[in-house]
Amino acid sequence: MSDNLQQLGVLIVDDEPLARARLARQLQAIDGCQLLGEAADGESALQQLDSLDPDLLLLDIEMPATNGLQLAEQISARPNPPAIIFCTAHDEFALPAFAVAPSGYLLKPVSVEQLAQAIAQARRLSKPQLQKLQADTIAHNAQPRGRRQIRAVSRRGVQLLDVDDIRCFIAEDKYVIAHHSGGETVLDESLKELEAEFGERFVRVHRSAIVATEYITGLRKTAAGHEVTLSGIPLAPPVSRRLLGQVKMLLSALA
Repeated sequence: MSDNLQQLGVLIVDDEPLARARLARQLQAIDGCQLLGEAADGESALQQLDSLDPDLLLLDIEMPATNGLQLAEQISARPNPPAIIFCTAHDEFALPAFAVAPSGYLLKPVSVEQLAQAIAQARRLSKPQLQKLQADTIAHNAQPRGRRQIRAVSRRGVQLLDVDDIRCFIAEDKYVIAHHSGGETVLDESLKELEAEFGERFVRVHRSAIVATEYITGLRKTAAGHEVTLSGIPLAPPVSRRLLGQVKMLLSALA
């Protein structure tokens, strides 16, 4: 074990004994981790939280009585809460899980490599950092820059689009299409130029898409990967694998 790595006290919370045992074995192979205890339910976890004061929780979601999401909300409301990594067999809980600002979300069966990577991330990204990201996002949205309207010229004439009403910009072939509450409008501007001008209100989720942060309602998994859902329009832009982690962090900050 590295002498320079700060020791991380870990509490495992899972109602399945075999799952707890597997995580406990994996922790032994990860430098800088010390297993402080195990809990089979939320009540026991809260008791051990007070007595053991762990730095990190490896938390299951589906448990009897108080589930992992409810428990995480209670823990996150405490002063100086521990970091939380969800370990679950179900990916449909990803979005509500990130609403409580966890440091990781792992699908069972968890490998030791995945666990080590998530723990390394938990060391780098603390809850105060997430709170700062949330404050920065709110501040950016409160002070938008760039034009208030975009001028679009088509066969039907000139159309002025309110930037505040645009949900996303999607690049298709040689054009960029603005999707808004009134439908779609083709623009004679590049996605790169629009991102540079409106980057404080829009976030890139794919090489061909930037979306308005204030209209993001969720992230869902599809057969092809992931897509972000937006209020007011049926279109759900794809999220690239490269940008998926950043999008999840943004959702956590916006929650």
